[in-house]
Amino acid sequence: MVTVNDVSLQYGRRFLFNEVNIKFTRGNCYGVIGANGAGKSTFLKILSGEINPNRGSVSIEPGNRMAVLKQNHFEFEEYSVLDTVMMGHKEMYAIQVEKNNIYMDPDATEADGLRAADLENKYGEMGGWTAESDAATLLSNLGVKEDLHYRLVKNLSGPEKVKTLLAQSLFGNPDILLLDEPTNDLDAETITWLADFLADFKNTVIVVSHDRYFLDMVCTHIADIDFQKINIYTGNYTFWYESSQLMAQQIANKNKKIEQKRQDMLEFIQRFSANASKSKQATSRKKALEKLNLEEIKPSSRKYPFIHFQMEREPGDQLLAVKDLSAKDSEGNILFSNVSFTVNQGEKIAIISQNPIAVSSFFQIIAGKQAAEKGSFEFGQTITVGYLPNENQEYFSAENDIDLINWLRQFAQNKDEQFIRSFLGRMLFSGEEVQKKSSVLSGGEKVRCMLAKVMLGSPNFVLLDEPTNHLDLESITALNTAMQTFKGNLLFCSHDHALTASVANRIIELAPKGIIDSLMNYDDYLVSDKIKGDRQVLYKSK
Repeated sequence: MVTVNDVSLQYGRRFLFNEVNIKFTRGNCYGVIGANGAGKSTFLKILSGEINPNRGSVSIEPGNRMAVLKQNHFEFEEYSVLDTVMMGHKEMYAIQVEKNNIYMDPDATEADGLRAADLENKYGEMGGWTAESDAATLLSNLGVKEDLHYRLVKNLSGPEKVKTLLAQSLFGNPDILLLDEPTNDLDAETITWLADFLADFKNTVIVVSHDRYFLDMVCTHIADIDFQKINIYTGNYTFWYESSQLMAQQIANKNKKIEQKRQDMLEFIQRFSANASKSKQATSRKKALEKLNLEEIKPSSRKYPFIHFQMEREPGDQLLAVKDLSAKDSEGNILFSNVSFTVNQGEKIAIISQNPIAVSSFFQIIAGKQAAEKGSFEFGQTITVGYLPNENQEYFSAENDIDLINWLRQFAQNKDEQFIRSFLGRMLFSGEEVQKKSSVLSGGEKVRCMLAKVMLGSPNFVLLDEPTNHLDLESITALNTAMQTFKGNLLFCSHDHALTASVANRIIELAPKGIIDSLMNYDDYLVSDKIKGDRQVLYKSK
């Protein structure tokens, strides 16, 4: 059990948390949610002891071991992959190192031998005899191949490092598990394995994630950060979201009734307070008015951007034809080859691959930003394309460091400042925020700006390369709805399972030896034995 007692954290005059009192109990998985800047990651750091609150305390049940998913991918560069995983159980690993040092010391004394024997007993009680095989099993389940287990971490790829650190946090069956964005850089298969693992986990899990599908799969409770407090609700994310939307509507309706009542009273007071025969009644209503407190009924602090892709013109019959398209990476490795397909009216196609570089290269080629190794593609004459790239830094360079009004004005036909301000307001940039320089924007703010740029073009064909990167749950939800309701065509890729499953009506997987082109829905695609067989052929080394 983890108990949070009167915890407050303040930066200057701003309270991030104010007198938070909650308990996290064994056997439950808590999804920590909140708007960007609400303090989700900071709260996990308070729980782990990395940050001390200004007031209050966090207590952990005696004898419980806490494990935390490390965010520093360079901390274990000089250690082997297996050792890095076993370091997840600090006490057991320390015992392993100490006893091995004694055995390797030619000058070890009889006292050292007794100490080693004592350590061996403790090591065995902790599960040390199967530690290496347990660590290897975790790594293999997460997709880190056996031939990598004895390599140094610095020799791994980025996704392999992420999986190694995730295995480290899971190792040794910790009593309390803290996970901050555990699905980042994980493929769909690994995310499913992790979700199944956590669903069967018997101890306490506290997780921060922007992946709605993952939260739905693993969470028994939602810990909602809002108004500097944290409230815990039973159920997964979707249950919380639908319930909160219903509650918000009920509150809105109630506030409307109260506001109407307030206005009626004000009019009555103004008209009759001077009338002697009505003065007593007016005084009574004035007292009732003073007791009406709208502040007690607070709407959520969350804000949802208004994302809507509106076509300026209807597309003709010819949309997009791709023929024999191939690409290689900078080292000459084949990313994909012989890619041919035609897009039909109303199709929203998810582009996937085991190699994320292949997907981004494909989008850059189709968007005209990169040359293909061979092959061609052609959009129909009636097609207007909107493109959101995975990497957007070129749009926010130091050379183009201007305020948001002038930044967005570059992409608008209507240059009127009021129009631009209104558009920025829809994307949650209001008041003085529109004067922000483009170079100081956060990752999520940059993506919202890029989405505004796409919307201003009124395209009938939209290319979206990982559009949910850096976005909070509210923005992801708004984007998901916009993609579902868009009347034109989409080519997109996303690690957000819920978005892909709810939007895509066609799946195209890119591979070094060709493509898989399927009209299955995404969930069926992931579990199809036929697709798995086709994939083995297309990715098989020569």
